[in-house]
Amino acid sequence: MITAIVMINADNGLIPETAQAVADTDGVAEVYSCAGDVDLIAIVRVRDHEQIAEVVTNRIDKVKGVARTTTHIAFKSYSSAEVEAGFSLGE
Repeated sequence: MITAIVMINADNGLIPETAQAVADTDGVAEVYSCAGDVDLIAIVRVRDHEQIAEVVTNRIDKVKGVARTTTHIAFKSYSSAEVEAGFSLGE
């Protein structure tokens, strides 16, 4: 499974509607509204890289209210349990 983090700049008056429409998009696992440089962050989970292009450029970018996106591909995920286990090796 490939995970992509999509930073979304949205039209100010449409952020809640845009967030829900993005969340309802096939391939999108989660959407977060946030403060800072971007309005929304979408987590995309798909089987291959071609599907990332399909989800981001053909679906998310076409959602009403999406002004701009920036996509980051995740290489590896870490959880707090994995990090703790790494520090306890040899104990």
